[in-house]
Amino acid sequence: MGMADRPFVPLPGSARPTPRHERLGEAAPGGERAVVTVYMRGPEPVAGRMSRQEYAAVHGASREDADAVVAFAAERGLSVTDVDLARRRVELGGEASALAAAFAARLGRYRTPEGEEYTAVEGDLMVPASLLGVVTGVFGLDQRPQARPHFRPAADTAIQYTPAQVATAYAFPVAGPSGGQGECVAIVELGGGFRQADLQAYFSSLGLPLPSVEAVGVLGATNSPGQPNGPDGEVMLDIEVVGSVAPGAAVAVYFAPNTDQGFIDAVTTAVNDGTRKPSVVSISWGSTESTWSASAMKQMEQAFAAAAAMGVTVTVAAGDNGSGDGVNDGLAHVDFPASAPHALGCGGTHLVASGAIIEAETVWDDGPGGGATGGGVSAVFAVPAYQQGAGVPPSANPGRGAGRGVPDVCGDADPATGYVVRVDGQTMVIGGTSAVAPLWAGLVALLNEALGRPVGFLQPFLYSAAAAPGLRDITKGSNGAYSAGPGWDACTGLGSPDGTKLLAALGRQKA
Repeated sequence: MGMADRPFVPLPGSARPTPRHERLGEAAPGGERAVVTVYMRGPEPVAGRMSRQEYAAVHGASREDADAVVAFAAERGLSVTDVDLARRRVELGGEASALAAAFAARLGRYRTPEGEEYTAVEGDLMVPASLLGVVTGVFGLDQRPQARPHFRPAADTAIQYTPAQVATAYAFPVAGPSGGQGECVAIVELGGGFRQADLQAYFSSLGLPLPSVEAVGVLGATNSPGQPNGPDGEVMLDIEVVGSVAPGAAVAVYFAPNTDQGFIDAVTTAVNDGTRKPSVVSISWGSTESTWSASAMKQMEQAFAAAAAMGVTVTVAAGDNGSGDGVNDGLAHVDFPASAPHALGCGGTHLVASGAIIEAETVWDDGPGGGATGGGVSAVFAVPAYQQGAGVPPSANPGRGAGRGVPDVCGDADPATGYVVRVDGQTMVIGGTSAVAPLWAGLVALLNEALGRPVGFLQPFLYSAAAAPGLRDITKGSNGAYSAGPGWDACTGLGSPDGTKLLAALGRQKA
């Protein structure tokens, strides 16, 4: 009996919440070419750090599992366009109708309020019983927009800073125009693009060298600049913050489609990139946990755990819509992937500083109708070991559940105390926790260069007493359901950085 004739079973965790957009009817995939990404099981990471090559050898998918997926594809008339054991993925191509039939996908057609139409999977995906446990996720059939960028153009620009001025306020290690030399910062983008002329003009205006910026396409996406108020604002903010605080670091921008498939593939591409070898990955996109499938969240967290094992730090914006994360149901929500235990969740503050002197710093909260830092208690992930003694409160929701606390750290994010950037020929002031993820990524590049080693998975250190001098506790303000106070809180985490003291504390730790 061929695999195609064997019983099919639901793929655990593959179901996604029903889209909230207008349903147009059932989708009928045609003969257009499409690809899906099949992720497979593999050994869980163990304690200790290893190279990308070592990790692939120890923790990659088995050849037997990959062969089983390839055999399934052949029986279904699908082509195999890529097999990557290190990333535990097989990419399958074929007509959209054949791919949908291969996984017994029920598809609906939906339309956003902006008029964008997309296909979404309704219910579970199916796999042969023989592949149950082998396949951990199938992505690409669902094309709904997965994430939003966490940046906000300023309406009131009473206070504005260049990224270098923010770094000065936070006492980033002074490394000169070559700061971050030898490091590579990966930036994940799900839309938009950058123009080289804008980068040249921006860094020239700051008296800084032009950083090396390379666009890396994932799943056919490209560097595609469009409008300043669209995703270009995110792309340029990320690059210009990293390039300002760590001018000597190389920047690799991984462009992918804004789907769960694109997001996950961009992250696994960056983490496993043996050519550019990024030591830190910055992510300023996300959406509330309730919009993700369980398998997608698990796959992303596994990618972050792999990064930790390889000494790669992952910084992620915690969101710009307060404790509700933009969901209008009266409940508290946290943003993913910031809520992943191996992500360094980055919350936001309102910063008033003069040179190296911080005059005031409070939780970013612009009140009703404005933005506020994301943060709260995960409904998906348990309290990780490094947060066990941090005093993470129960969820503000009914049931008062326990979970991973978000964020871990913070930095300037209020658009009213925002960052001067250049986007599509325009000078703008932008805020949002989108600025904090690349700010911390740039700091990590400086720390790595100064220490001569990657700091990697920072959370266990940051939550230890040894790190306390390097973090400025933020004790005033609220993001809605949660308030700041002494110690860790669900608005600003452990606090904003004192980069010089953080470097000194890390230097006292064993490599």
